Amino acid sequence: MSIQIPRGTQDILPGEVEKWQYIEKVATDLCRAYQYNEIRTPIFESSELFTRGVGDTTDIVQKEMYMFEDRGGRSLALRPEGTASVVRSFVGNKLFGNANQPTKLFYTGPMFRYERPQAGRYRQFVQFGVEALGSEDPAIDAEVLSLAMGIYKKLGLRKLKLVINSLGDGGSRQAHREALINHFKPRIGEFCSDCQNRLEKNPLRILDCKKDRDHELMATAPSILDYLNEESNAYFEKVQSYLTSMDVEFVVDPTLVRGLDYYNHTAFEIMSEAEGFGAITTLCGGGRYNGLVQEIGGPETPGIGFAFSIERLIAALEAEKVALPIHQGVDCYIVAMGEEAKAYGVKLLHQLREAGISSEKDYLDRKVKAQFKSADRHQAKYVAVIGENELQENKVNVKDMATGEQEEVAIDSFVDHIKSKLV
Repeated sequence: MSIQIPRGTQDILPGEVEKWQYIEKVATDLCRAYQYNEIRTPIFESSELFTRGVGDTTDIVQKEMYMFEDRGGRSLALRPEGTASVVRSFVGNKLFGNANQPTKLFYTGPMFRYERPQAGRYRQFVQFGVEALGSEDPAIDAEVLSLAMGIYKKLGLRKLKLVINSLGDGGSRQAHREALINHFKPRIGEFCSDCQNRLEKNPLRILDCKKDRDHELMATAPSILDYLNEESNAYFEKVQSYLTSMDVEFVVDPTLVRGLDYYNHTAFEIMSEAEGFGAITTLCGGGRYNGLVQEIGGPETPGIGFAFSIERLIAALEAEKVALPIHQGVDCYIVAMGEEAKAYGVKLLHQLREAGISSEKDYLDRKVKAQFKSADRHQAKYVAVIGENELQENKVNVKDMATGEQEEVAIDSFVDHIKSKLV
């Protein structure tokens, strides 16, 4: 009986994993240019972290978390998102005490949500995220949004739409909350059970409901922008002004509601407008969360961040037919003839690799013709041929596989010769 891969997971095989490595490098390099440093947190945490940090009215906590008890009876959960873990580490390690503030961090790693698998959505998925903690300046909001857009554009995506909204401060949120309750309450029985439960706890989440999105009350629901107080409105205006000054195009959508409870002020999503990408167009989401650090036991500290699924990013690249500049071949393949040459080939192969040159040789004792075919399959740039004659003359026959040109090179200078060819 064969053991099958768990539903909602995938194997990322050689030939495909190089795309992931390239994407992660581009994102990492750009984060470092923005002075964000990497943080790595555990794959599982206390369940309470996500109940308190993500919000007990969210679908993630109510329906999607992988929870279990360890042998000590502690309730643990596989992390469904990265922000709560980063904030927990920020508090636990007292990063708020560092001299350089704000604390600017990025992370990448697997997340877990028990949801229905579909194209681009998995129960285990890889998320890349950014968090900036310690500043209330609208400029850091604009920086985070421009960084997110920058990663996508660096990778070659062009059919993008940045959608932003303001959820306001506490006072604005409270005024809007009351207006939403008054709007939905008379007909809340017409909505799904989730919306009915959210009416008093977090009515803003009703606007994010997928089941009742076409209900007539959704279209006429009070807009948060109409309830922004002067301070919140000024904050949002500054964010927009900074984005405009950086030539970051955006659209304001007052119906945009992020799915997590901890957001306030700026909220945003980046969507793909590529033809054939699918019904779910969101690639990236994020926003400001000024109360989250306190909720997890830290001092009053503002924060903002975003996260995106690399699986969704790859799907967008495919939809736009973007070919990543990835060379999957080897720089040099060694073809050896005869036992003595095969033994010497092991030494040459080691010298090439020590010099940082991607190299390979035959390990199946194949004939010369089959070794050349293997070099082709490995997409080798150069093939180095050694046999008894070459060993006696201390030479290596080097063939350029692109042009077919061949030349003899002294064994002592062989590695430097290949290195010079690859510059």
